[in-house]
Parts: sequence; structure tokens; C-alpha cells
Amino acid sequence: MMVGSQELIRDMNTTLVTKMIIDKGPISRAAIAKELGLTKATISAIVQNLLDKNLIEEIGTANVTSGRKPVMLKFNYECAYSISIDVSATHISVLSAHLGGGNCCLFQYPTANQRDRIIPELIQCIETQKKHIPLSHYGIVGITLGIHGITNNNQVIFTPYSPYTDVDFVTELEKHFQIPVLMENEANLSVLGEFTFHYPINNMVGVSVHSGIGLGIMIDGKLYHGLNGYAGEFGHSIIELDGRPCPCGNNGCFEQYASERALLSEFAKLKKVSQISADDFVKYYTNLDGDSMHIASLFVKYMSIGIRNIINTLNPELIVVNSSFTMNFPSLIEQIQASVTSNIHKSCNIVPSKLQDMSILLGGICMSRNKFLF
Repeated sequence: MMVGSQELIRDMNTTLVTKMIIDKGPISRAAIAKELGLTKATISAIVQNLLDKNLIEEIGTANVTSGRKPVMLKFNYECAYSISIDVSATHISVLSAHLGGGNCCLFQYPTANQRDRIIPELIQCIETQKKHIPLSHYGIVGITLGIHGITNNNQVIFTPYSPYTDVDFVTELEKHFQIPVLMENEANLSVLGEFTFHYPINNMVGVSVHSGIGLGIMIDGKLYHGLNGYAGEFGHSIIELDGRPCPCGNNGCFEQYASERALLSEFAKLKKVSQISADDFVKYYTNLDGDSMHIASLFVKYMSIGIRNIINTLNPELIVVNSSFTMNFPSLIEQIQASVTSNIHKSCNIVPSKLQDMSILLGGICMSRNKFLF
């Protein structure tokens, strides 16, 4: 039997207590002790330490019919703030929020999508954001970047639609702001946001359908990255031999047929125009335009194929689809759900994103919080 040091055990117990207060608060000391199987003396010491650090607060007593009224504890989310940034090929979205994702301030900026300009653009966006963040005990404890591409150990490995491969975002931003900077794939942040704020399912998958298609994979309540951060690059699964070329270097990748970028491009060809936005598509579909209904049917077809493969490979309990198509037309989810039912997988629930455009940003807030606390 391994014997840990008293300090390590204390730190582990502090983490358990902090998570319990975040997940189940308001909660009493006695209830925490019962849930975790720790002594009341241990809980009291840990709670006092968290109170002294201004991480939790007492919010009064519970309404009980008999006996001593327990003092209830809740996490003090306003003790610190963090900044989360979605760096896409067309825009930079910047969110600041306290550690619970509340008291939000959101700005969106166009981006030149140029390698030599992205760091100055981000610095300017963050400097502007800082002016709108309230004072707090710990100040700004983290900055998280959501990258539309492959990341590993805070490095950009590959960005298919932006020239940011190997750009050292973290070093440059930490040097300028003296604040810890994290970087993560946008689909991972998206599923983390859904998991934290709406769907607390330990084994779930988020399908992020935008310019590409990515998977955020939660296994036993933790993000799964794979060996070198490549896990979840579902958009680069090949579905068409010798098919359309993809920036990844292969041909026939899934996202060249099923992503919003690909489907809107197909729709523009049908309408004989150079490009059509997602908002324009919504107007056409709402008016029962035949071409738009055809594109929507392609979306359902491709998503159904992809989700069948996800279910057969990962067997998740829940799949969350984040796309402007399902955001605007929730009935498409029902069509996908109906088409993937088979004799071997009937239990997987498919749902639309609750957070929609905010999922990446709120996932980033959560990641900064976890880094700060744990």
C-alpha cells in the first residue's frame, strides 16, 4: 500500500472539497464530510483554509425542521476573472467572465487572418477587454485561446484555414501580459463548456461543425487528446476515395462535404453566386426554398453517417451537435437521431448545443478556472 505525504493527502482532499462545493453547493460541512468519507475535523480545517483564501463563502444557514441549522458554503466565483478567446479564420471573439462563467463581457472583432498580424491583433483585443473586467481578489488568473486546428502542449500543430501553424501564441502573450496562457483545440473547449454548464455526462462527444468538423471527446469526465493532440480530428476522416482536396494534404475528407463551409459553398453554386452566408441560408430555408432544403438534407445525411461511426467507435452516452444548421433548425437533430438508430445502438442521445456560439468561450473560462484551482 502506498503511503502519501501528509501535505499531498491534504492537497488531494482540498481538491475534492473544492470540487464538491463547486458541483453541489450550496452545501454544508457535514454534507461534504458524509459525501467524501472524511472526518469533520479534516473538512473544517480545509473549509477554513478556503475561506481564508477567499475562494468560498458562507451564505447563511439551511432551513431545517429540527436540530442545529448547518451553515451553507458556496464557491466564490467572483474572486477572480479570466479571458477566453475564439481565434477563427474570420473573426476574434473575446469573452471575460468570473470563474463561474457569469458577469460576462463579450466583443467580436474581424481579423486579417495573417500570420504576422495575429499576435498584435490579440494583444489589442485583450488590452481592450481588460478595461471592462471588474476588480477582484485574484484579478485575471488566465487567458485561454481556442484554436481551429490541432494543438498539443500549448503549441499549434496545424491550422487548415489559417496560417497559424507553429505560431508561438503562448510565449508572446505571457510575456506581454504576465498572465498564464492556455491554448486548446476549439472542439475540445466546446465540449468542455457543454459538460461544465449543461450536460454533466462523463462519457460524451461534442461535434463542432463550422469551417471544419472537430470532435471534443470526454472520457470519464476528462478531455481525451490522444498521443499528440490529434484525437478528434474527425473532419479529416476520408469518406470519398480520390475526392475533394483538403488543406490537410489528403483527398475526400469528411469536412470537405459536411462542414458549414462546404455546404454553403455547394449552396452558392446552386444559386450561381460567389458565396452565401449562414444567415442568408436561414432566410432561404425558412421560405422553403428547394435548394436550401436539398443542402439541409445533405447535412442530415452526412451527419448521420458520421455520428453512426462515432457511436460505433466510442460508444458515448451523449452526442452534442454544435452547428448553425441545428441552432436555427432544431428539427434537423430529430432527423439525424431517427436515421442513426440501429439494432446495435439505440441508447445514445443526440442533442443540439445549449451554449451554441458561446460554447468555445465558456469552455475556455472553465479551463482557466481548472488551471487556477487544481
